[in-house]
Amino acid sequence: MRFKFPRRLHPGYRHFAFAVILAAYGVSGFAQQPKTSPPTKPIANFTDVAEKAGLTMQEIFGGIDTKKYIIETTGTGVAIFDYDNDGWPDIFLVNGTRLGAAPTGPAPSNHLYRNNHDGTFTDVTARAGLAATGWGQGVCVGDYDNDGWEDLYITYYGKNRLYHNQGGVFTEVAEKAGVAGSGKSWGTGCAFLDYDRDGRLDLIVANYVDFDLATAPAPGERPTCIWKGVPVMCGPRGLPGAKNILYHNKGDGTFEDVTSKSHIDRTDGHYAFSVSTLDFDEDGWPDIFIACDSTPSILYRNNHDGTFTDVAVTAGAAFNEDGREQAGMGSTVADYNGDGHLDIFKTNFSDDTSTLYRNNGDGTFTDATSAAGLGLYTQYLGWGTMFFDFDNDGWPDLILVNGHVYPEVDSQHLGSNFKEPRILYHNNGDGTFTDISASAGLGITTVASARGLAVGDLWNDGRMSAVISNMNAAPSLLVNQIHSPNHWIAIHLQGTKSNRDGIGARVSVKTENRTLVDEVRSGSSYISNSDMRVHFGLGIATRIERVEIRWPSGLVEKFTDFAVDAIHTIKEGTGTAIAPEVKKP
Repeated sequence: MRFKFPRRLHPGYRHFAFAVILAAYGVSGFAQQPKTSPPTKPIANFTDVAEKAGLTMQEIFGGIDTKKYIIETTGTGVAIFDYDNDGWPDIFLVNGTRLGAAPTGPAPSNHLYRNNHDGTFTDVTARAGLAATGWGQGVCVGDYDNDGWEDLYITYYGKNRLYHNQGGVFTEVAEKAGVAGSGKSWGTGCAFLDYDRDGRLDLIVANYVDFDLATAPAPGERPTCIWKGVPVMCGPRGLPGAKNILYHNKGDGTFEDVTSKSHIDRTDGHYAFSVSTLDFDEDGWPDIFIACDSTPSILYRNNHDGTFTDVAVTAGAAFNEDGREQAGMGSTVADYNGDGHLDIFKTNFSDDTSTLYRNNGDGTFTDATSAAGLGLYTQYLGWGTMFFDFDNDGWPDLILVNGHVYPEVDSQHLGSNFKEPRILYHNNGDGTFTDISASAGLGITTVASARGLAVGDLWNDGRMSAVISNMNAAPSLLVNQIHSPNHWIAIHLQGTKSNRDGIGARVSVKTENRTLVDEVRSGSSYISNSDMRVHFGLGIATRIERVEIRWPSGLVEKFTDFAVDAIHTIKEGTGTAIAPEVKKP
């Protein structure tokens, strides 16, 4: 049974009409309306402690009151990672610049903040060798040379940069390693992954548009440069799309561009933003999802032979339930409904909803946005987003950060605001979510023009916090002041035959009543990188029956006797090997 609605009908009304028709046919539990009443007992009170914690840098990115070109609108990413191997996650923030006259004072720079273990951070950018300026965009983390120290890759409008971590001090090696790009590209999202499972991390880089300031159209110059009757900056429609790039790690500190050889370039003409890796078909090989602006999403299926096929259309992950392409920004992955299959959530442009793709377990997805209660907002323009179990009840919740690209929305009263609040959805454990934003604290309701978002256990106490980059403002560090009585466990992997980070490993935690699953991944959200230690809330469970790891090497191991409320480091080859469940491609 399929119903069609006029294409001009607002997405929110389509969802409502669809639910009404289903109700008339006696169909229940399929298109539930969004739940907006918060739980009886408060479970979230997020406050922004960035200034108190020492995160005082200013993100400089294009004009403040006007945006003449699209390069001024995309903002930057965030990374949470342990750069000095002291066991405490640190924070890295990418920075941008401005057109024309530079801001007074020192040139804008990226910033690295070292975790002081006491709730504060120290800016160690200069001594770590990471001071740099330019049109910075995204960031991803991975130990590409397997030396035990996390390295950084940063995308730019211009040449990208690879920082090799040498004991807590970084050296920029992108040109030498062969991953700087042509200098004419506009890199956005990125992720390290071991696509051929040879034990070395490769690199996927998303590119947005082929853009040249010298020939870029001015606001209002073309039909695509007018939004709701108002002249605005141009793009991306009308600008040439760019090709994504795949680099293969050669094992000697250099990479080979295998974009053509791997068939990554067979999907062309897209405006690609964020990269999320996942083994969506559970065949043991990492696949790649890319959220694209104004064009269909991309889902590269790994063919096990060094090549990929874009199966987004046939797998049901390219469009929304109406068959429309959307303007995707950020993406995140988790098993939101507890069925053992990894699902995808994607943020989109304003006048549209975000999109939840439920994994059907057979290599396909279903748009479950309305059914899950996530079709509530259409006025916000979403960017960074992450699944994270902030109350540790065992069900991954959702945080979204928002902000418009057109400053004109404020002066012209176009139905949106340039600065917008965050959204926090609580997972109800039944396949639906409840919007608890209004009661979740000032850290959620405060407005900003936000872009990048990363989450992590910054205090090593099981509390998941969020770091947000805000356009032409200081970053935000959101901490939940309500301590949940629920239990948790975190898994930190160390590969031996697999890549050192265990990126691509599938982690399963079995309790008395449930099995929780996730994977170790680089990248995700909006051009950002979250804490790669896999975190699971356990609810009231106090006993772990077993932890099972399916390593990228193919080894499957079982571990027992793990305590709850603790971070456990697992080294490949130290558990009990078990026969893997083989799934045909």
